[in-house]
Amino acid sequence: PAPVEVREEEKADPPVEAPAPETVVETEVVEKVSAADDDGAKTVEAIEESVVAVATPPPAEKPEEEASSSLKPDEVAQSEEKPEEAEVPPPPPQEVSIWGIPLLADERSDVILLKFLRARDFKVKDAFTMIKNTVIWRKEFGVDGLLDEELGNELEKVVFMHGFDKEGHPVCYNVYGEFQNKELYQNTFADEEKRSKFLRWRIQFLEKSIRKLDFSPNGISTIVQVNDLKNSPGPGKRELRQATNQALHLLQDNYPEFVAKQVFINVPWWYLAFNMMISPFLTQRTKSKYIAPEQVPVQYGGLSRDGEQEFTVADAATEVTIKPATKHSVEFPVTEKSTVVWEVRVVGWDVNYGAEFVPTAEDGYTVIVSKTRKVGPADETVISNSFKTGEPGKIVLTIDNQTTKKKKLVYRSKAKPYSE
Repeated sequence: PAPVEVREEEKADPPVEAPAPETVVETEVVEKVSAADDDGAKTVEAIEESVVAVATPPPAEKPEEEASSSLKPDEVAQSEEKPEEAEVPPPPPQEVSIWGIPLLADERSDVILLKFLRARDFKVKDAFTMIKNTVIWRKEFGVDGLLDEELGNELEKVVFMHGFDKEGHPVCYNVYGEFQNKELYQNTFADEEKRSKFLRWRIQFLEKSIRKLDFSPNGISTIVQVNDLKNSPGPGKRELRQATNQALHLLQDNYPEFVAKQVFINVPWWYLAFNMMISPFLTQRTKSKYIAPEQVPVQYGGLSRDGEQEFTVADAATEVTIKPATKHSVEFPVTEKSTVVWEVRVVGWDVNYGAEFVPTAEDGYTVIVSKTRKVGPADETVISNSFKTGEPGKIVLTIDNQTTKKKKLVYRSKAKPYSE
């Protein structure tokens, strides 16, 4: 039989499909903050993702066959001779910092981002816009370079930091009555250039204060503001009002959630009339609910004084309210040979004060340390005294309030042993 010819049909390879162009899908994410998401962790992550500068993806490379087929013969020869160029990687995202803290790759950045979120009611887009505007403003205003500028010390009595409140917040005092000094007022607000310098000084002071805060997750990153309006210039001072409003707008737009409490003292009637929205305002006495007396400057009814003193802000003080027409005694026990030192003040004074040492031994003699005398409101702010004893006993302070008003007594003491 004739041999059967077997033909093997050649099958053409299936055409190579060109890879589909990479599709970039832009998805708009709308954050919804539930009531349970109190800490704002998810919204912080959303802002952190927005802050990262996203590099533009490189164009998709054409397949070699497709690229070579589209070239003319002479172009193919040139392309074969041309060495391959190394790909240039995209530049890394620019690092953005606020108050010396990077907004990326830092545990403290969450605290900063939460401040902006709270200021915009946890609306991510609004918070991101606020951050972006703040970064732009800081660059235009030259905030980082402002820290090293020499702007003088004429205003150091107008705004200053002093002590901490009972929760550990630093306390900032704003003393508007200093502007009753006409020379200081003119040197600060007389023209646009001076008002601009005042604004730069105010921002510089705030920046330096903020950089001392603790932005760790459990740290204290807010301050308490005490606004003393005693002898404050009235609403007729247009220059002061303009400068204050300008500073207020900058602080609201670029320094969110930095004030833990606002305390107003010595508030005049006109201020209440022009600022009915500020409620409740607090008197000088009520601020002691927030700030311990050892942290309050003496001019505001506390015990804290500048310079080297026997006591520091670390030495706690005791507060006592003395009822009208009553006498109050304070005792400091003495158990060994020692020198007892103490500080005492009555807010507003107008009381009788005396001190004596009473020995424990029955046959001992009482020693008058300070003869009883009337102390008026303008006589002394703080009475400091000491007594050295070689036997056990007690120091007894007596405060006699013969007025019809209750008085606040503040005192502290310490004993320092000695050897002969």
